Amino acid sequence: MRSILFLTIGLALSSPLLAADAANEMASTETVAADSASPEAEGETPLEAVQVTATRAAKSNFEVSGAVSVVGQDEIRERAALTVADYLRAQPGAFIQATTPGQAIPIVRGLKGSEVLHMVDGFRLNTAFFRNSPNQYFALADAQNVGQIELVRGASSTLYGSDAMGGVVQILTPEERFEGNDWDGRGRVRAQYTTGDLSRVTRVTGAVGHERFSISAGVTAQDVGERQLGKDSDRVPHTDLSAWAADAKMLWAPAEGHELMLSAQYLEQPKTPRIDELVAGFGQTRPNSVEFYFQPQERQFAQARYTIVADAGWFDRAEFHLGYQKIVDDRRTREFGTVNRELEQNASRLRGATAAFNKEIGNHALVYGVEAYYDTIDSARQRLNLNSGALTVRSPRFPDGSTMDSWAFYLNDSISLAPRWQLDIGGRYSKFDIELPANAQGVGVKLEPDDLTGSAGLTFRATDVVHIVSNIGRGFRAPNVFDLGIFGDRPSNRFAIPNADLAPETVVTWDLGVKWDQPGWQAEAFVWKSRYKDKITSVETGELTESGRIIVTNRNVTELDLWGVEAGLRWYMSPSTEVFGVLNYTRGEETYAGDSYDADRIPPLNGRVGVLHRLTGAVSVEGYALYAARQDRLSPRDETDPRVNPAGTAGWNTLNARLAWDFADQATLGLRLENLADRRYREHGSGLDEMGRSATVTLDWAF
Repeated sequence: MRSILFLTIGLALSSPLLAADAANEMASTETVAADSASPEAEGETPLEAVQVTATRAAKSNFEVSGAVSVVGQDEIRERAALTVADYLRAQPGAFIQATTPGQAIPIVRGLKGSEVLHMVDGFRLNTAFFRNSPNQYFALADAQNVGQIELVRGASSTLYGSDAMGGVVQILTPEERFEGNDWDGRGRVRAQYTTGDLSRVTRVTGAVGHERFSISAGVTAQDVGERQLGKDSDRVPHTDLSAWAADAKMLWAPAEGHELMLSAQYLEQPKTPRIDELVAGFGQTRPNSVEFYFQPQERQFAQARYTIVADAGWFDRAEFHLGYQKIVDDRRTREFGTVNRELEQNASRLRGATAAFNKEIGNHALVYGVEAYYDTIDSARQRLNLNSGALTVRSPRFPDGSTMDSWAFYLNDSISLAPRWQLDIGGRYSKFDIELPANAQGVGVKLEPDDLTGSAGLTFRATDVVHIVSNIGRGFRAPNVFDLGIFGDRPSNRFAIPNADLAPETVVTWDLGVKWDQPGWQAEAFVWKSRYKDKITSVETGELTESGRIIVTNRNVTELDLWGVEAGLRWYMSPSTEVFGVLNYTRGEETYAGDSYDADRIPPLNGRVGVLHRLTGAVSVEGYALYAARQDRLSPRDETDPRVNPAGTAGWNTLNARLAWDFADQATLGLRLENLADRRYREHGSGLDEMGRSATVTLDWAF
């Protein structure tokens, strides 16, 4: 009954005043990003899909030397996603870790958190308090307001700066465009209901405009209930949450070759439980906390973009961005055995300005630009005694008023060396100013690190349908407020002091790949290796405070060796049948103080295989399997993490099916059946087992 009511409400909201077609042509932050000419299905997107992130220019995957995964509009509509990370599950080079429902991140080539740069419409999502471990902030981009997702695998700091070590994942939101001088409008409503977690999602959008002007807006509501695991288990408490989001965008072409874009986005999760703190994990007889809620999590974003396409002498295309982002990370926690409730208010206010230029000169295609970001951290904490009602001020999580500013310039050149050879080479200089005011113990720090980095890629067009590519790049991550901001008394009788010589972490990644693109086949396969040096680690200094506490500090002392294989295939057996598959394999070893051990949170062998068959022009059916091998190569941290079985995470596979019926023009009714065998399983590193047998009904109607 609740699902029927939900679908009815969704349909009622689809009035003519809310007319939008998210399937319409979508222009990215750099240029128009087009879908593949071939139909997309679950799995890897065909290689000829246009992307802009890898090179900051519109090129197909087949024509760039880098390893890129593109999730296009068709696949986005077919997925029943709750977070943006869900779209990247079982894509080449990505593995998804979800500590708690409603929050998830991609692990890219063995790296995660602030070791991967996350972006929305060309603006950094990573802030000064991103940590280099799983975090909740990627979920603050609306999964229903996505036109395309581009994942660049491998070090990408030459074009994108700090944090782009494992790669870059960029969300591109839809842009509504019209033809002709007459005003027109369009609309879309999407509703979905899932039995496994009782989740309900509604999205309504609308757009009006003409050839030179358009304005669009959308609203998303999400309500997630308690999750039911496999093998007919009971529903798990503390897995319910809600969220809502709103967005608006304006496009205006004041003159030929000029375009102004203004956009705003907002998302709030009012109260999201952290499941691994509230439900006992591996090695625990009881959970850590009675209360642990992100309350609320919030993201505000506003951006202006001005694009010029003209033969201006020193550029063919110029793009200027001004943006503002505020992320709120408030928390309410209480441990067992205490009447003290901890209340936190943390926020990042990130301002950014960028300018990027493209210019073709002979056999050279230049991309160059400058950028500057300014981040301010606000932080406060109080303790509430539930018996007395007394509220006392405590030291905040981060020194209030901490700042992290940066500026950089970069240049990349794509050179056609010969009919079959292309060289991409580039460099970047970045400068940072990081300042943390003194905390309650009188400890503060100021750092001014800089970095010079570069990359090179080579493409050999062996035939018209086979390209052999190789890349080498250096990535880096500047120390941020999270690395520097927790000083003074620490647990286990420690006292943390700042390190004014803390330097950026660095990684050098090499890969070799083959891309195959011909009618009826698209495929890619990459082998890669990374050397991660100068990883920031807390170490003992050998000294004691006057009170006898052990003095510790962060230093660049840990090294990692990572390597792996990524492969994707799509075979069009006939005009009505496609077969697809993805395989990812990663290994990692960490070294510290002469000791070597398995690296932290390395994904197991994983991927997907499946077949899509179009029964008629209006009906399609798909069967696919997701799989992951056993992962018992655990780091010392993994072995003590209640989210990870110390004996290793068991391997698993699920059988799934999807049926889609285009019952009217631009109207699709879908049924997705997941985990048909009702298996009980967990994705490695996640804080909770996945859903058991579940059905999702979706309605997508554009008009």
